[in-house]
Parts: sequence; C-alpha cells; structure tokens
Amino acid sequence: MPAKLVLMRHGQSLWNLENRFTGFKDVPLTPAGEEEAIEGGDKIEDANIKFDAVFTSTLERAIYTTELALNKRRTEFTMHDDLRERDYGDLTGLNKAETAKKYGDEQVHIWRRSYDVPPPGGESLKDVVNRVRNYYDRKIRPLINDGKTVFIGAHGNTLRAMLIILGVRTPENINEAEIPTGKPLVFEFDANGKVAKEYYL
Repeated sequence: MPAKLVLMRHGQSLWNLENRFTGFKDVPLTPAGEEEAIEGGDKIEDANIKFDAVFTSTLERAIYTTELALNKRRTEFTMHDDLRERDYGDLTGLNKAETAKKYGDEQVHIWRRSYDVPPPGGESLKDVVNRVRNYYDRKIRPLINDGKTVFIGAHGNTLRAMLIILGVRTPENINEAEIPTGKPLVFEFDANGKVAKEYYL
C-alpha cells in the first residue's frame, strides 16, 4: 500500500467565529467546530483510513479536534510546538476588520498574506514553513518513506506550510490555497515518496 498523509485543520474556534487573529493563543472550539471535527472523522472512517501515527500541535483546538475526529485520547498521539499555528505577535486577539481600519487594508493584507513579511512581533509564513519542515523531515517524512499512513491535526497556516513542504504549492501561489476547517485533505504518495494524488474527503 502506498503511504498516505491526512491533514486536517481544527474545527471552527471561538476566535475564528469572532474574526480575531488567534496564533499561539489557546482558544476553544465552538459547538459548530466540534460538529465539524466529528463530521471530518466520519469521512475518514467512511474512507476506511487507519493511521499508523497521529501528530498534532500543542494547542487545544487542534488536540480536541483530533480526539473528536479519530475517537482517540491525546495520550495516543504525538504533540509538538513546531506544529502550532503561526504566531501573530502583536496582532494576537485583535479583530481583523478593526485592525484593517487601524493600519489600513493594504498593510494588514501584507501581514496576513505575504510570504516573508511578519506581523509586528510575530512570524511570517516563511518562518512557519521552516519550523514545520524541520519537524516533518525529522519525525514524519521517515514514516511516509516507510509506507505508513499518518494524520496531522493542526492549523490553517501550519497546513499551508505543509503544502509548500510537500511541493504541491509554492511561495508564489500559496495564497490560492484556502484550508477549510474540519475537512480532511488526503495525500497519496508514489514509491519515490512524491505526492501522486491530492483530494478532500
């Protein structure tokens, strides 16, 4: 069997709902986010995908989503800071629309969507790619190379970084990739460890 990697962004969080920059802040799922996680898990079960290894960030919204989706306890998977959301620094907790009024739409767009310009006190997407790539190369890629099936429960920007690491997006076109909450994204690999298929369940 070819290796599989399933990426899943956490279900809707309270600050997603309130349109706030979340970053490293621990914010709970909304009831709708819990439902998204369960529905994502149902799709994985319907596809009969069984995991050899499960990874999440250390933020509660990703951990709880993974527990709900896979019907597993957090003691059964590996959590690491390198899989956390992008650090939004001084923007953390601020409403996105209010921040745009304060700093201007163009500046906020640069902070949110440029590849290598960080928000004040925070990380650029390039920074996130570097930390996620380091962890992926050490802990996850060897499993993929060994033909295993792996789950990563994480965040929008963590998973956008993964798309670059996997070679299916580039820094130039990553902004075209929107990662929906609670929807499993599956990658199947060929014998050389290259992505052969990419699809949502």
